[in-house]
Amino acid sequence: MAAKLKKGDKVVVLTGKDEGKTGEILKVLVGRNKALVSGINMVRRHTKQTASTEAGIYSKEAPIHLSNLAFADPKDGKPTRVGFQIKDGKKVRIAKRSGEVIDG
Repeated sequence: MAAKLKKGDKVVVLTGKDEGKTGEILKVLVGRNKALVSGINMVRRHTKQTASTEAGIYSKEAPIHLSNLAFADPKDGKPTRVGFQIKDGKKVRIAKRSGEVIDG
């Protein structure tokens, strides 16, 4: 089955502590149905010193479940669902809200 959300997509967070914020998908964890979104679901990690890294407290993105994300409409940036259509013999993703072609 084709993916509705992919790396590089602009998404809106629907629920949770970052509700309403937008960001870009950095990585999709397919087996866990989660994604890493830039600047969303930030956590702080205490890190030991190693040969390559310095000790300290670092902030990084934690995975967020795909059901808590919605594609940001290309026209107005509001959350929209993603559908599929065949255009010129090619399957493309479309935004249900505006009918805009997302990729292709």
